[in-house]
Amino acid sequence: MSRSIFAITNDLDRAYFGGDTSHDQVGVIDNMRAVFGRSYAAEPDRLVEELRRDEAIAEADTLLLTVPNQLGVDYNTHVIEAILRHVAPALGWR
Repeated sequence: MSRSIFAITNDLDRAYFGGDTSHDQVGVIDNMRAVFGRSYAAEPDRLVEELRRDEAIAEADTLLLTVPNQLGVDYNTHVIEAILRHVAPALGWR
């Protein structure tokens, strides 16, 4: 399964991802309507609590984190490191 998950740890994170992410999003892939699972973006403690309530994440044996490649390698390194440092340990992810 795939989710976009962002630990908001600074003002830049908040500027990029501080909006409403609490619902599925609809888009188009190959000229067909597609429903994307919700994104998660919050301060680490709140993010952990929200992720604990996601039944699909709880049942998944593999989780693919999607990152916004248009923001560049350095920023995406920060995004992944924030998840690894602040979220994954609290959820027992390895």
